[in-house]
Amino acid sequence: MAKRLQGKVAVVTAAGQGIGRAIAEAFVAEGATVYATDVDVTKLEGIAKAKKRKLDVLSDRQVANFAEKVGPIDILVNAAGFVHHGSILECDDKAWDFSFDLNVKSMHRMTKAFLPGMIAKGHGSIVNIASGASSVRGIPNRYVYGATKAAVIGLTKAVAADFIKKGIRANAICPGTIQSPSLDERIKDLAKSQGITEQAARQAFIDRQPMGRLGTAPEIAALAVYLGSDEASYSTGQIYLADGGFAL
Repeated sequence: MAKRLQGKVAVVTAAGQGIGRAIAEAFVAEGATVYATDVDVTKLEGIAKAKKRKLDVLSDRQVANFAEKVGPIDILVNAAGFVHHGSILECDDKAWDFSFDLNVKSMHRMTKAFLPGMIAKGHGSIVNIASGASSVRGIPNRYVYGATKAAVIGLTKAVAADFIKKGIRANAICPGTIQSPSLDERIKDLAKSQGITEQAARQAFIDRQPMGRLGTAPEIAALAVYLGSDEASYSTGQIYLADGGFAL
């Protein structure tokens, strides 16, 4: 590794598995001091050299207390999220509220808590995990998920516009379908709900990727490393698709 993040302090949410874990591991490998957080701290085991912390991003109090303890940082990665299945007819108020709280308001909480320290330092990079299912593209049965990820893109662009003169950069990554423990659970649920095999359900996810395969968490992490590094110092307010042609 080139130690592209040497000397930088980073916070990564939902670092216990999937994209969040891959980003935390990649940041450590690139020389950053990484606070790897998750609501289930046991999932953080095995992330070598990271500072592992329990954090519920749904809690205003926990987020504020955590930011106070950590102090100013250089990179914030908001990776916490939930994928709801269904159209508007399958989305009740509880599913709507939870999806927006975890997928959008958690980013609001984390950004609001850590942004002042970044401003005081005169620089900072915020990397938000959005999705190809968002304002980029509408796909079946991702009604509220797509709405939340579209909101993430809007949130990202607004922060970028408001604080560009303060040295703050904010960008969003829009992955396609990524192999992860979360996807495995969704595949099981889809197979059960449709009365098909898990293999058939998995193939359905693969078939919607024009590249003909699922993405990997390390592929997304590599993009996050770039956006967190000084190499991306001229990039802000942008969405970066890593989707295997999903949005073509």
